[in-house]
Parts: sequence; structure tokens; C-alpha cells
Amino acid sequence: MANKVTTNLAPAAIGPYSQAVCSGNLVFTSGQIALDPETGALTGKDIAAQTHQVCKNLQAVLAAAGCTMENAVKTTCYLNDIADFAAFNEVYGTYFTGCPARSCVAVKALPKGALVEVEVIAEKEEP
Repeated sequence: MANKVTTNLAPAAIGPYSQAVCSGNLVFTSGQIALDPETGALTGKDIAAQTHQVCKNLQAVLAAAGCTMENAVKTTCYLNDIADFAAFNEVYGTYFTGCPARSCVAVKALPKGALVEVEVIAEKEEP
């Protein structure tokens, strides 16, 4: 049975979903956008600032599940504008130093006008 992951250090879900779910030794995060966990407001005016906030949110969710960014095995990244790809990569690479598998696509729009959304699949280390 899957276990829901919840932390106050990342934004609360803005819909009928969990911040993450653990199934066996895998952790599946929901997509994170650049919401401030305390206010719920979108932060950052550019892709770099928003990517930093997204990654901080993901760090908090993964920590609540007993993981770090190094446990990431796959990410899916959504950009509002593919022209932001290089700037996104620059910030992303400072957080995901283990270079997990990744898909990165441009989408028409993201919730709350966000510029980026990232979700992670991570693998917990064996006890």
C-alpha cells in the first residue's frame, strides 16, 4: 500500500493530490511549482529564481520521504517557454548533481502562471 508524504516545509497541494507518495522503496513526488511554502504565493520573476524555489520545494518533500536529491532516478520537467531551457539547466544542475534520467518539455501553460514545474521519482536506500 502506498503512503502519502506531507511536509509543511513545501507548499500544500493546490488540488486533490499528495505532495508525494511512497510505494515500496520508490518515492513519486507531485509536480512542484515555485510556490512559497509559507504564503502559497508564486515566487520569482524569472526562470532561474523559480527553478531555485521548485528545487527547494522538492528537497523538502524528498526529505519528508527520507530521501535527498541524490536519490532521484527520474525527473520530468515542464517549461512554459523552451527558450528558458539553458537557464533552467544551469540551476537544475546545481541541485540534481547525480544526473538522473530526465524528460524536459515545453507546455502551453502551468498552474498559477508558473514558468517551470518539476516532478521526481526517487529510490530510497535500503535500510
